[in-house]
Amino acid sequence: MSRVKGGTTTHARHKKVIKAAKGYYGRRKNTFKVARQAVDKANQYATRDRKNRKRNFRALWIQRINAAVRAHDESLTYSRFINGLTLAGIEVDRKVLADLAVHEPDAFGAIVDQAKGALAA
Repeated sequence: MSRVKGGTTTHARHKKVIKAAKGYYGRRKNTFKVARQAVDKANQYATRDRKNRKRNFRALWIQRINAAVRAHDESLTYSRFINGLTLAGIEVDRKVLADLAVHEPDAFGAIVDQAKGALAA
């Protein structure tokens, strides 16, 4: 049986890692051993930060909604507004509410009035 050399496979694997490390600084971009460590760490960060991005956006939406609610009615807070929406039976998620608050202030104001009415009742 003839001998099989792994040069083609090894070269392809190295090339894949070096390509993923493109744009890195120093030996991290062109030395396989160092590039592999850098790419592995970058993939760990990417995996972790996909979850963090969802948290960050939710926090941003909440801040925008809170600011818009207080601008519309100074006595109303974010938590009371969300409670009013629940009591009024309005099921709109925070992403849409934040978008309405920024781009459609009149429509958002109508929603705030409905939530306030549900709280008063």
